[in-house]
Amino acid sequence: MARIKRSVNSIKKRRKVLRLAKGYFGAKSKQYRAASQQVMKSMAYAYVGRKNKKREYRRLWIARINAGARICGTNYSNLINGLKLAGVEVNRKVLADLAVTDMNAFKALVDKALAAKKA
Repeated sequence: MARIKRSVNSIKKRRKVLRLAKGYFGAKSKQYRAASQQVMKSMAYAYVGRKNKKREYRRLWIARINAGARICGTNYSNLINGLKLAGVEVNRKVLADLAVTDMNAFKALVDKALAAKKA
């Protein structure tokens, strides 16, 4: 069996890690071992961050919807329940956008939700 020389692949591997570590402080961008450890940690942080971003946006949307609902005389919980009872399928992202940009359309949805809760 032929002997496999790793020089090209190992250089490519190190170059890839150092390219990912570009901009890091000190040895983390210069030395392969330090860079490798930091890149691994950074990738883990990035993975977790992508999950956290979804949570943060949902929290922001709910806060905006609640603020708009309180201006219209109800609260978030009653608004969402009323919209479900009315059969209005609009997601929180769109509701939050309406609450911020188009208060008249948001008020119409709130009225529909309150009417469905009473009926």
